[in-house]
Amino acid sequence: MPPNPSPIPHPASRPQGDVELLERLTRARSDLLAQVGRRIVGQHQVLDGILTAIFSGGHALLLGVPGLAKTLMVQTVAQTLDLKFSRIQFTPDLMPTDITGTEIIEEDQTTGKRAFRFVRGPVFANIVLADEVNRTPPKTQAALLQAMQEHQVTAAGQTHPLPAPFFVLATQNPIEQEGTYPLPEAQLDRFMFELRVAYPTKEEEETIVEATTGDAATEIAPVLTAEDVLALQHLVRRIPVPKPLVRAAVTLVRMSRPGDGEAPAFIKEFVSWGAGPRASQYLILGAKARAALDGRPMPDEDDLRAVAPTVLTHRLVINFAAEAAGRSAPDVVEELLVTRSWVQG
Repeated sequence: MPPNPSPIPHPASRPQGDVELLERLTRARSDLLAQVGRRIVGQHQVLDGILTAIFSGGHALLLGVPGLAKTLMVQTVAQTLDLKFSRIQFTPDLMPTDITGTEIIEEDQTTGKRAFRFVRGPVFANIVLADEVNRTPPKTQAALLQAMQEHQVTAAGQTHPLPAPFFVLATQNPIEQEGTYPLPEAQLDRFMFELRVAYPTKEEEETIVEATTGDAATEIAPVLTAEDVLALQHLVRRIPVPKPLVRAAVTLVRMSRPGDGEAPAFIKEFVSWGAGPRASQYLILGAKARAALDGRPMPDEDDLRAVAPTVLTHRLVINFAAEAAGRSAPDVVEELLVTRSWVQG
């Protein structure tokens, strides 16, 4: 279940109603995209997905071939939000303590007594970039499970809360398999979105080459603080959702499970395991955040349909029959969305 954002109240010096907060979120989205656009060319859908995940309080997995500025995109978003940023380069020899931190023996110079002291790892940040997350074994990947779900780390019997807000934005190269390890399903399920970073258009690539082969440095101005992000997260949570939309989200997720009576024939043929309850929660949270970012006080079916591919694709486990038929998870999700029965559910 996705955790609620930490209950830090909005600063009393800036009392605002939800209407003003909604307008502020819409303006912040424009300002954020404008700042990021100074360094990142194109990729508007991916950037919208990252912002939707952030204001929903979720994590995102960026999937794309090398050289598409996935890492730079995350770093730039962190700069615009004025949050503490930490980058972890995942490698085969990375250990769990390299992520969470470790205990060291420290000697008091005055008394000579020795005691253990916990040294915090790079996971203690607001935005953690897990770069090439599939390059480390599952033993190390598991170090992120508690952090992503509970926003805390347990080490040597002590539980340490992570700073709020907290997001993991991970990158993954889908074409290089040597020296990589598939992400455990439990970890994949903790990512709210899987965002696929595509190649730029010819015009965008020309702009990228011109901008990155010169000597000019691009400065990024922060738009929101950590307190602002937390306040806007709470706003997204307060947005009302029509009961039929909740019913549609649950029906859509249940239709992805081959053992469910509502599952269509192609799901039973091509899918081994469907999406779990987290998918239903993230569909609604994503729809609420998307509506809020657009300045609308209530989500609708279009919002649900827009976030569904990024929520469902990485949660479906397709079988050999699908591979033999040349069907992929995105194909199955696309066909599922065309099935209108979930809207009437």
